[in-house]
Amino acid sequence: MTVKSVAKVLRMQCDDLKDITLQNLAPPGNDSTNTPLRPPAVPAPPYRHAAPSGPWPWMDFDVDSTTSTTVIEPSWRGYPQSQFGNWTPDQVKRSKMLEKCEANKTSTVYWMDVRHDGTFARSNMGGNGDTMVVGPERENGFWDMLLAGRPGNIRIRSIFVDDLTSPVLRMLGTRYNIEPFFFTSSINWIPSRYREALIHKQGDHITITLPFVRTLRSNSRTAPAFPPPSHLTDTPIDPQASFPMSDGNTLFIDLLAIHMVRGVKTSTVISYHPESTWCRTSAKRLHTLMQLVGGSVYWQKIFHKSKDPTFLFLANLWYALYAWDESLELLYNHSSDLESRVLQTKNDIELTQELHILQAHLLYYEALLYNFKASVEFIAKTANPAMESGDFSDEQRATTEELMNTESDNLLGEIDRLELRRATLSSRLKNMMELAFADINIEDNSQTRRLTEATVRDSAAMKQISYLTMVFLPASLLASVFGMNVMEFNEGTLLTLDRYVEVSISFTLFTIYIVVTLQPY
Repeated sequence: MTVKSVAKVLRMQCDDLKDITLQNLAPPGNDSTNTPLRPPAVPAPPYRHAAPSGPWPWMDFDVDSTTSTTVIEPSWRGYPQSQFGNWTPDQVKRSKMLEKCEANKTSTVYWMDVRHDGTFARSNMGGNGDTMVVGPERENGFWDMLLAGRPGNIRIRSIFVDDLTSPVLRMLGTRYNIEPFFFTSSINWIPSRYREALIHKQGDHITITLPFVRTLRSNSRTAPAFPPPSHLTDTPIDPQASFPMSDGNTLFIDLLAIHMVRGVKTSTVISYHPESTWCRTSAKRLHTLMQLVGGSVYWQKIFHKSKDPTFLFLANLWYALYAWDESLELLYNHSSDLESRVLQTKNDIELTQELHILQAHLLYYEALLYNFKASVEFIAKTANPAMESGDFSDEQRATTEELMNTESDNLLGEIDRLELRRATLSSRLKNMMELAFADINIEDNSQTRRLTEATVRDSAAMKQISYLTMVFLPASLLASVFGMNVMEFNEGTLLTLDRYVEVSISFTLFTIYIVVTLQPY
């Protein structure tokens, strides 16, 4: 059983909306370590490839660009170049748009409809209900289903896709004329938000790719917790990696990737889930949650008052807000635990390292919350051009604008609350770090004081030795003088005291000269 198969088990359990215990999952056959598996870190996003406004998508400037001579198939099999000629095979390969789909053999597609009266309904696609598994043998049937007309009472059709295969990607991109940036941004975890294909009084396309923080809960109180980050000091700090907490829960980065085609009569929402392993949000999970939106009295009133499909887009973003709120709530508890350890533990360098790792994650979360806020502001400012159509009255447009401003402000107010809570945690963490360093400084000062006291004691002993030397110095001098072998003290010798003085003074002066000369060196 490989790590990949373990991840598949995780995805199956998460699809049932159940919490799982990752702590008990370790690489099979590796009994030498108890290190549990954790959701892998997301890649660093290349922001320059996030939106169609960039004129050189996934282009290597170190290589001379050449015009592709590949024959473009006009059907959906030729996507993306059949729809967007500037996307050469080399650029498609570099973006890994199709490469990461090759591992999937089938795609699971979930459908949901919003009727013109504002009610939510389960789609019945081809008599198969609201779920369809698209494999090689059902590709033509899925394509015919996309091309088929919709019943006249369908305002919005939502399509949630898990395990996207290359054929399903090509069919969706061709049928709804989707910019490849939607797929490449989702696959490569690039935060993006953009509008394209704007036609006044008819409609447009809007896309949001939004990374956010979610919690992977542990439902086992006896399972060993993840090793704290301070035990991983041999690896660089990666704030985009999962963050294990002391209670066994883990924070990790999840993704919402939503593309909406807004029109006058009917609209389409496509929710793409490039990775539903490791309990990242699956199409089935979001499909279930969006059906619950239809059961909300509050949102039912909104869909009844306004025909704008953008409100369904806004409802999807509330899922990210719920995830953020839960994550910061658990992070508050983790910070409280760290604070208790700081107060109880003195001079713990590993604890200060753990505080620093948490601070790095909080700084990264600040950028994610900024992207979240910018995405909501983008939705609020990007009015639906289909509402300019004569099919809608001025009263309906005014009601829609008022509701959109109200709901956007509600969501933005919640995001501001999340940012305030994150900033409070960051400031609290800074105080903990200052306290930890203060404890270390106090301990260093104590050691310095003890060293100073020892030095003073040694100095006193040296003074006593000096005093003893001074007492015996006159007697030593007299003994040396009277023991000299010179004529004045010892008759019969040839040496005189004058000669001794001459030689002594000469050598003394020579020694002084040598010392003074060599002192600069």
